[in-house]
Amino acid sequence: MAAPLAPRRRAGAAGRRWLVLLPPLLLALLLARPAGALVEGLYCGTRDCYEVLGVSRTAGKAEIARAYRQLARRYHPDRYRPEPGDEGPGLTPQSAEEAFLLVATAYETLKDEETRKDYDYMLDHPEEYYSHYYHYYSRRLAPKVDVRVVILVSVCAISVFQFFSWWNSYDKAISYLATVPKYRIQAMEIAKQQGLLGKAKEKGRNKKSKEEIRDKEESIIKNIIKSKIDIKGGYQKPQICDLLLFQILLAPFHLCSYIVWYCRWIYNFNIKGKEYGEEERLYIIRKSMKMSKSQFDSLEDHQKETFLKRELWIKENYEVYKQEQEEELKKKLANDPRWKRYRRWMKNEGPGRLTFVDD
Repeated sequence: MAAPLAPRRRAGAAGRRWLVLLPPLLLALLLARPAGALVEGLYCGTRDCYEVLGVSRTAGKAEIARAYRQLARRYHPDRYRPEPGDEGPGLTPQSAEEAFLLVATAYETLKDEETRKDYDYMLDHPEEYYSHYYHYYSRRLAPKVDVRVVILVSVCAISVFQFFSWWNSYDKAISYLATVPKYRIQAMEIAKQQGLLGKAKEKGRNKKSKEEIRDKEESIIKNIIKSKIDIKGGYQKPQICDLLLFQILLAPFHLCSYIVWYCRWIYNFNIKGKEYGEEERLYIIRKSMKMSKSQFDSLEDHQKETFLKRELWIKENYEVYKQEQEEELKKKLANDPRWKRYRRWMKNEGPGRLTFVDD
């Protein structure tokens, strides 16, 4: 039985040798490079850009520009006329156009110092094939505009949009408060005390129409509400420091302030064991409620006083308060007619219920 197995073993050994040799062969194929530096797809292709313009590698910018202007006038498709001494691509209008594009490509390559430096390096080091491709296409595909300028313009545009959006929300809030009787009556009393409403009703030559008087009074009332009321939350008066542009500029300052504040917190309350002040207690309560600073600031003062009286900065007290709020919410929902209708619908005709309707 050993004799028939010998050819199979030799075949298996040969297959394993091929598997061992396959990775080096593939790597050699991938690393294979053409011998010449001038190839299609890079710069002037198989033509030397210096020879296309008829200049030497030591030519300066002025000489390159002068040679380009002469050849551009000669091979421009609209001006080209065959000359007796023309050779190569200048025999027909179609080849003249190709020659013109080649001259333009050569000039674009040699007029820029960085591109010319890469091109000279390619001529001197033809073996670095893939590196030349990388440098060539990285320059061609690079954005023409500085990315920093784009980011700056985008941030400024977003900041302007933020400001006008917040100002529009603030103006809507003031207009709404001007319609609430509570605030409107108080504003009108202040306006009468200051004599502002009398100025709106001028007589004689300066007499105004009823619409103008009404608009003037409305403006006076809104200005008084703006000066007397402090709106917090999403409808507060827009501040320049809240815009995205200034937030980015002030980010290092805010970061340093937070680090200093956090170190003080650890030192005062974790190491020295000091008691929390009112500001620290409200901060812990806000974090427990998972509310943002603007949301917490929009709460009424009596609500914050209730939080402090119940000592909600203590975890056990907050858990009790949270349970009470959940129970109260359940009671409200149980007595809410809309919630009752919804539960009745879910029980009788909700999703997943299969019914048959007789025609």
